[in-house]
Amino acid sequence: MKTQQLLNYARGEWTPGDPASLTELPSALDGSPVALTGSGGIDFGGMARFAREVGGPALRALTFHQRARMLKALGLAILARKEELYELNYATGATRKDGWIDIEGGAGTLLSFSSKGRRELPDAHVLLDGQLEPLSKSPLFQGQHVYTSLQGVAVHINAFNFPVWGMLEKLAPALLAGVPAIVKPASATAWLAEAAFRVMIEAGVLPEGAVQLVVGGVGDLFDHLSGQDVVSFTGSAQTALKLRTHPVIQRESVKFIAEQDSLNASVLGPDAAPGTPEFDLFVAEVVNEMTVKAGQKCTAIRRAMVPTAFFAAAEEAIATRLSALTVGNPREEATGMGALVSKAQRDNVHEAVAAILAGGARVASGDPESRTGPGGGAFMAPVLLCADDPWACGAAHDIEPFGPVATLMPYTDAQDAVQLANRGKGSLALSLFTHSGEVARDFVLGAGAFHGRMLVIDRTNAAFSTGHGSPLPVLVHGGPGRAGGGEEMGGIRGVTHYMQRTALQGSPGMIAAITAQYIPGGPKHVLDAHPFRKRMSELHIGDTLRTASRTVTVEDIEHFAHFTGDTFYAHMDEEAAKASPIFEGRVAHGYLILSFAAGLFVDPAPGPVLANTGLENLRFLTPLYPGDSMRVELTVRSKSLKSEETGVVRWAVEIFNQKDELVATYDLLTENVP
Repeated sequence: MKTQQLLNYARGEWTPGDPASLTELPSALDGSPVALTGSGGIDFGGMARFAREVGGPALRALTFHQRARMLKALGLAILARKEELYELNYATGATRKDGWIDIEGGAGTLLSFSSKGRRELPDAHVLLDGQLEPLSKSPLFQGQHVYTSLQGVAVHINAFNFPVWGMLEKLAPALLAGVPAIVKPASATAWLAEAAFRVMIEAGVLPEGAVQLVVGGVGDLFDHLSGQDVVSFTGSAQTALKLRTHPVIQRESVKFIAEQDSLNASVLGPDAAPGTPEFDLFVAEVVNEMTVKAGQKCTAIRRAMVPTAFFAAAEEAIATRLSALTVGNPREEATGMGALVSKAQRDNVHEAVAAILAGGARVASGDPESRTGPGGGAFMAPVLLCADDPWACGAAHDIEPFGPVATLMPYTDAQDAVQLANRGKGSLALSLFTHSGEVARDFVLGAGAFHGRMLVIDRTNAAFSTGHGSPLPVLVHGGPGRAGGGEEMGGIRGVTHYMQRTALQGSPGMIAAITAQYIPGGPKHVLDAHPFRKRMSELHIGDTLRTASRTVTVEDIEHFAHFTGDTFYAHMDEEAAKASPIFEGRVAHGYLILSFAAGLFVDPAPGPVLANTGLENLRFLTPLYPGDSMRVELTVRSKSLKSEETGVVRWAVEIFNQKDELVATYDLLTENVP
């Protein structure tokens, strides 16, 4: 690979670092130089201002859906040029399988956030949080929690192990939230991060100032941060502490998200004896987590816990599998594990293993000082340690060897397993292998507070499981205590980390105007023409259809009961219904009310409305008695564009009786022609 000088992307321009600041980055495979990196001479204060003054306003001018479509374009651009990235990936020591997790996994994260943004967020700039809160006897004064975009910059400091995914899993929620980012990849694999960053810039979909890149130290960047900014860090606990206690972070109350050291555990349930599917699955998962990315994953299994009775069998099974693994050139198909990212990293792993051995563990498989593989590379064989007395071997619970190393340890009973898992003082991920629901329930109740994600694997879901060490964009990635106490991703939860929640107080009409979404009690525009005759682009928030009334009779109720088979006493027995503390007599079925409501507002002819795709937030508020009448007000609550061919309209459906009392409310979703 030709040695290249990596460039910073600052204030819309590719900028080299000062020559005096350049550092040579070696290949993990043979130590030859891959790239030069440095950020000397960069105006970090200028980068922060550019993000706030140019990138932020440009992003905030876009709606959530426009930002979501931007993320989709970025994800597709990464996928279109993935082979370029795979070629660069090998020099990090990673196999193609490892690179798939990083490169295509990163693109998939962008696509996932794009999809959730279009499905779960409004085509607007403000995100509602919860329902309206009544604040007075009058409906004209209400409260509503909302999220708006922070008006600062997100500083993303990433780890070396996933230079693409690690960058994109932070960028996706930040950009969807409307916040520009300054990305600082770890130097050890910065050439791959810089290449992926270039792909995104060259896609031509990002507003100016939306993203910037630092391929070296961050200089005095932290001195220019404010309370509107966010720092999201992945790396060691030592570095996290240094950054978290920076005077500006403290003084300005800068939001700080950390994902740091984690001694993740995997537990074999007491029911999972040798010969069961769960035992075999556990062994395979421990080996997989030790060797994928050469064990350089923040979620990798570091502590594997088994019942004392199964300890010897588990040790033998894991050691046997590890001994059959081929360590070598990641380009070769036969290679099961590539190299560590650098010789320095390998030395760190050797030191950590030595400390755990000094703390009372023993070697079950592998050479703890191995330097196997092609000459000049950062190769080592996977090492399985055993802590025969896990409570006496504190080092196994306190020291994380960030490489192909795990410690196997026995537990005496279920409570002992819980306490051992929690002895890690907080982790990103824990897996439990059991076929017993009782075992799983008791374990989660005992250990859930200490682990950010818990995966229960058994014979029924193993074929579909994404595995112990795979963070997913729809689930929270982070953990308490030692793991840093932060959260990333988690679907829309991750987006709100880059937004400010504010409690609005005002009239429903004012709240509707602010949020660009219909709010119950807000202004309505009653239409003459039926709204189902209009394309989605012709509909406006607040457009309303008011239907005629329909009287509900005893005959209607009885016919519905016999036709559907729902002969519940409240609909069919007058005396029993009167005896209820809820009703004054027989009442109409809730689903009869919904059916009659549809009959009142549906326009049957073919048109721009293609299908009813569901209803949400259904509430029955006032009973409807025989002889009562009902009418419907159908109001456009929000709109979203799914594709060039279809969109979704969310309608607020309000059903009133003859006294204008609300009988029922729900949201109707229809698929429409844009």
